[in-house]
Amino acid sequence: MTINCKGSLIDLSTPKVMGILNLTPDSFYDGGKYTNKNEILKQTEYMLTQGATFIDLGAYSSRPGADHISAAEEEKRILPIVSLLVDEFPEILLSIDTFRSEIATLCINAGAALINDISAGNMDPNMIPTIGKLKVPYSMMHMRGTPKTMTSLTDYDNLIHEINCYFAEKVTELRKHGANDIIIDPGFGFAKDISQNFELLKKLKLLEVNDLPILVGVSRKSMIYKTLDITASESLNGTTILNTIALLNGAAIIRVHDVKEAVECIKLVHTLEQAQ
Repeated sequence: MTINCKGSLIDLSTPKVMGILNLTPDSFYDGGKYTNKNEILKQTEYMLTQGATFIDLGAYSSRPGADHISAAEEEKRILPIVSLLVDEFPEILLSIDTFRSEIATLCINAGAALINDISAGNMDPNMIPTIGKLKVPYSMMHMRGTPKTMTSLTDYDNLIHEINCYFAEKVTELRKHGANDIIIDPGFGFAKDISQNFELLKKLKLLEVNDLPILVGVSRKSMIYKTLDITASESLNGTTILNTIALLNGAAIIRVHDVKEAVECIKLVHTLEQAQ
């Protein structure tokens, strides 16, 4: 199972790590932490050195209840940083966390490698046709509503079945527009309550019917810290445990704040799976 990133085939049969770099002032864990170029360069180099295959760059907070920002503000935040990182690290594989087709186009043209869309095209009808034109890998997430409204949209008759149907429809649409490399993200914490998040993690293998790589993002999320009655900053151990479960259940990419621990997790799970 491979995806083509800027002419290089990335083999996802061995899981890969996607390091998170938030450029937002209000993300739930690291909002406002990376506000100048030196901090951004230092953190990016650190994650690459620790073993991240992808760096996921986001300038629009998708935490529950997050405020909406304009396309102009998102572009102002993200585009200079794409150029900065591509200049500094020419081989970098930047993932752009955006639901806007115009931001996706600008960033890919500036040297980014793939698009990570929380809305799977639902928040911009031009996104899927744009992905078809750009011919870049596309990670699409399952979500209902928007970050502002999603917490009230958690009523499902059959969670896994509905997620699989959602992705099947989206894949059909993407293929019609000529998209090649598609990644599915079940959207932990997005229009799902804590019990649904754990059901989804337990049954993650059932998403393999789509025959596409699965991206899992549970890093320091509320399903961990609310369950354990701790804070996001205390949630690294819980993150590692849930990443282990995700890997055992078929995750091909794990999206994390803490790259070193995630890489170690992958190595240990791989060694376990190779054991006699």
